[in-house]
Amino acid sequence: MCSEDPANFEKAMDTAGFGIFNLLLLIVASFAAFASVFETTTMSYLLPVAECDLKMTLFDKGILNAATYAGMITSAIIWGYLADTLGRRKILISGYLADALCVLSSSLTQNFQMLVIFKFFGGFIVNGPGAVLFTYLTEMHGAKHRPRVLMVVGMINSVATLVLPLIAWAIFPRDWDFVLFNTLTVHSWQIFLVVCGLPSLLSGLGFIILPESPKFLMSQGRNAEALRSFQKIYAINKRKPRLTYPIEELIEEVPNRTSSGNELVLTVESKPVKPKYKRKSKTFPQALHESMQQIKPMFKKPLLGHSIHVYALQFCIFLGLNTIRLWLPQLFASIGEYEALDTSNKGSANLCTILEYSVNKTSMTNDFKDKCSERPQVSMTLYTNNIIVSATSFVGYCLAGVIVKTLGAKRLLTFGLLISGFFGIGLYWSVSGLTTLIISSAFLTVTSVSTSSLLGILINLFPTALR
Repeated sequence: MCSEDPANFEKAMDTAGFGIFNLLLLIVASFAAFASVFETTTMSYLLPVAECDLKMTLFDKGILNAATYAGMITSAIIWGYLADTLGRRKILISGYLADALCVLSSSLTQNFQMLVIFKFFGGFIVNGPGAVLFTYLTEMHGAKHRPRVLMVVGMINSVATLVLPLIAWAIFPRDWDFVLFNTLTVHSWQIFLVVCGLPSLLSGLGFIILPESPKFLMSQGRNAEALRSFQKIYAINKRKPRLTYPIEELIEEVPNRTSSGNELVLTVESKPVKPKYKRKSKTFPQALHESMQQIKPMFKKPLLGHSIHVYALQFCIFLGLNTIRLWLPQLFASIGEYEALDTSNKGSANLCTILEYSVNKTSMTNDFKDKCSERPQVSMTLYTNNIIVSATSFVGYCLAGVIVKTLGAKRLLTFGLLISGFFGIGLYWSVSGLTTLIISSAFLTVTSVSTSSLLGILINLFPTALR
């Protein structure tokens, strides 16, 4: 029995069902989430190990950590426009495949400068699909399942941060140094980079078999293509032929668009669909003008106030989150070294004093030949502590799924940021590796959960074409 009235997105998605397709989508999204986390985090584990091979000072380590984010900042507006014009699926496929190529290239670098360049381009590339992933997932689910999906993705991110130190723990202590093609010297940290590039490759290939977001297609007036996407989801979830999908027509979400006169009759699995517009190719000035018109609402009320608010929130959240997260391995190493220096120092210095000691010691080390005469010893404490931090974040996300139902996304965001702020300030008085581990675990867990809540709120603040 087919539906006679045109269906909106929510009705069409509910009719398509929730099942095997959504599980397949989450599996592919898991690889994509791993790829985004790996691209932005691998350097923090590589710094203590590759210090001698790349002759890095503490300043160089900071540059290497920042290179990925410099690329992300540079490409943010570009990817936003492309995602809202080319579509979600194309960005996800091309972006993650390009990121896999970039990670592979970075694993073959032989000096610090080239590694910084590849990490910059890695951030430039992964920023697009990494941001589009959240939008794509929300647009592939109805309102009933959308909040839970965002929390699941947050849990996947926590699992990725848990898996990363496990990979480092498994690879770095191995003596896997060798020469490739008589020219390229390969170390264990380069093998680590190759392994970390696999999620990008798998996710890029996985999105090839998934359809375009029907919500995006409807917002573009491409209802025939959107109907095909719904049919594909329905066929996989219900295990029935596509032709049995009961909805034949979707509501027009772009009523102000007019036909150019060259109409085209599209068909969906031999079913006639109402005529749609023939999309003409645009010149570069026309495309540029269209892009400016597209983002123009962001600079007008009421979206201007929402935009500034969201930008400020995200900047402050990620400033604290990434500052602690990316330097945790080095932070634990500095604390352990300071405590081993003299047992009388234990409990007598705050975190700033410990870090100042580490900075002064590193700045006085200029002779890499003497310092790196032997293979660097990898302290397992660096990785076990980070495993504990990541495991704590995962447990936090599990509990957040229950809390968000009780408090709501806005209250969870508000209270979460207040609590994480107190934990962040409390790090100043940390005087040992144990207290730093406890406070940093709580800080990163609460802040990460708050970030997912913010993304959920953002979906309701901005229309599809501007997200």
